[in-house]
Amino acid sequence: MKVSERVFDLAVLVVLAPVLLPLVAIVALVLLVGQGRPILFGQTRMRGVAEPFTLWKFRTMRPDPGDAGVSGGDKADRITAVGRVLRKTRLDELPQAWNVLRGDIRLVGPRPPLPVYVADYPDLYRQVLQSRPGITGLATLVYHGAEERILADCATAEDTDAAYRRRCIPRKARLDLIHQANRSACYDLVLLARTAARVLRR
Repeated sequence: MKVSERVFDLAVLVVLAPVLLPLVAIVALVLLVGQGRPILFGQTRMRGVAEPFTLWKFRTMRPDPGDAGVSGGDKADRITAVGRVLRKTRLDELPQAWNVLRGDIRLVGPRPPLPVYVADYPDLYRQVLQSRPGITGLATLVYHGAEERILADCATAEDTDAAYRRRCIPRKARLDLIHQANRSACYDLVLLARTAARVLRR
């Protein structure tokens, strides 16, 4: 990660801290009262072809020791009432500010993939992960809704995995590479603003 990118992320977090910190506290309290512990959910993701890390989110599902893979219709019955609201507004991703502070991810970039997909598509992700993954990005803004609809129709984990590989990975990667080729601080600010506007609308 470039020094200028690191400075950009930290500066934006400092500006947003007066809003983010109370919001994190409120959501954590609502989750504690509404669905109990654990409040957070950690999952191994990749920030490079050989660089795993733990990505943090607010927990939105009932725990399942055998849980794996991306979320589709096969997991819908495990999503809690509070979790549905957090997912719709993307407030479940607030704890990823900690990942940004650690330098695991950036504010803007490709979504960090699961290890299994990086292992199965190393050449593709070697290109995509030349950019540090982020909380939001071009692919997230353009394709997130379509991805949710595609995966929501999947009744089994196998169907979800197959649909994600066939219909989501190549399209998201194409958008991520477009962002990578045109990246600038101004572009990233625009994507952050569009993400904030979408969250506020919801």
